[in-house]
Amino acid sequence: MSDTRISFKEMCAKFDVTPRTLRYYEYIELLQPEREGRSRFYGSRECARMTLILRGRRFGFSLEDIRQWLLIYERDGTEAQMRTWIDLADGQLAELAEQRKQLDETMAELTRLRDDVKTELK
Repeated sequence: MSDTRISFKEMCAKFDVTPRTLRYYEYIELLQPEREGRSRFYGSRECARMTLILRGRRFGFSLEDIRQWLLIYERDGTEAQMRTWIDLADGQLAELAEQRKQLDETMAELTRLRDDVKTELK
């Protein structure tokens, strides 16, 4: 095999995740390392998937959305996966915009209340 493999411990260190997280991603079939006895080894495919998983989590996608999106690549190929990604990204951008709106409203209300209390103290 020409692919460079890394151990379980190296995978945790490379992606700054806990062993529990890595095991869980395997359990829900986001990752499928090669096994030799009790040892697990991760190749470039699993490293690429881990990069996508962590990126998806940072953007707020659920693990199930990420899992389904990764399955599209295996089933239907890159183009189908990219088209699905656009739809997922559009939905997430709308959700984040709503969260931003709610946060802005909350901050404005808190600022008003703080300013009212400051005024009363003067």
